[in-house]
Amino acid sequence: MAADQPGSRRYAALDVMRGIAILGTLGTNIWIFTGVEGLVGYVNGTGLATGGWAPVQAVLQQCTQGKFLGLLTIMFGIGLAIQQRSAQRRGLPWPGGYSWRAAILMFDGAVHFFLFTEFDVLTGYALTGLIVAFVLTTGVRAQRVWMWCAAVVHAAMLALISLALSSASARQPQSLSPNPYAEGSFVDLVFFRLDNLVFFRLEVIFILPLSIALFLAGAHLFGARILDPDRGPLRRRLMLVGLVLALPLDFALGLFGGDAGLVLGRYGTAPVVALGLLAAIAHRYADGREPGTVGRAVSPIGRTALSCYVLQNVLCSVVCYGWGFGLAARLDGSTIVPATVALFIMVSATLVVVSRLWLRRFERGPLEWLTHAGYQRFARTDRKPVTASV
Repeated sequence: MAADQPGSRRYAALDVMRGIAILGTLGTNIWIFTGVEGLVGYVNGTGLATGGWAPVQAVLQQCTQGKFLGLLTIMFGIGLAIQQRSAQRRGLPWPGGYSWRAAILMFDGAVHFFLFTEFDVLTGYALTGLIVAFVLTTGVRAQRVWMWCAAVVHAAMLALISLALSSASARQPQSLSPNPYAEGSFVDLVFFRLDNLVFFRLEVIFILPLSIALFLAGAHLFGARILDPDRGPLRRRLMLVGLVLALPLDFALGLFGGDAGLVLGRYGTAPVVALGLLAAIAHRYADGREPGTVGRAVSPIGRTALSCYVLQNVLCSVVCYGWGFGLAARLDGSTIVPATVALFIMVSATLVVVSRLWLRRFERGPLEWLTHAGYQRFARTDRKPVTASV
């Protein structure tokens, strides 16, 4: 899109937001990869840093815990609103063939889950997007009712789980034996995910109301023109609530609240912080400012967000799991923090370089291209748009 076209500045800001969200999710998930027992060990609390590295690990994990996943979820909602407006401008029905797009994303997520990572979010986004696509056909007032009802349901579920965790007795970490992450083959891990499908997909089910609320919040904020220069008061209110009020509370819960605090932070305060992050990034570019060094580095990642999300998990799997280089099994409490930070830097740099080089020759990322081609094929987007009768 040409720089002098109305709204082009907004899309530049959105690319930066998506790129930051993708790297932020890597900052959360990379600790799962470098743990010798993968997601199971991460949930059970095994493989933690020791000595002086323990508080460093806790702070680093809390910096990203849930916040960038929340930002990415909001960005999906904004993307859905953009797709709806695009369809309306072209005279196409909505949601029309969007169900095909959701089905393709669901397939991508399922493949991603079984082959590389049991904490995949794409399947959850596909289901949420399908629901919200139909909600967006209702009026603004109805959408707000949906958003607040979903938020209330999530808050009630979160309160019950947090209460149960706070009243539960301290649990002793148990080792995973045999350990397919360190000792198993690629195929062993695939069958391990299949055998534990329900356990690994519980989070997707639990956060469905939250995801619906954040999708609708993103669509609502886009409709409220949060990216426009004259929406400074809205952005400042979100930054006040998300960064001044929610962020300190989030750190307090995560660092000192035990298991219940971690859950309250990840699924309670972190999404509010994400809204503040969105507002802060939008405010940075609202006056038409061109992306700086950081913005230029992460924008290509944002334009190839789906491909980069999958690529980062593939790279970490190859480096950390036993069927690859087996890094995680070689780490202990004294080395896990520096090794994880080094891996994060290397993978992030790879994403920056690869995404930029790819976009020099292609308009879309590889998975974005496959998704678009599949959508065109199955949804038959070549059919004539619907026109209103005179």
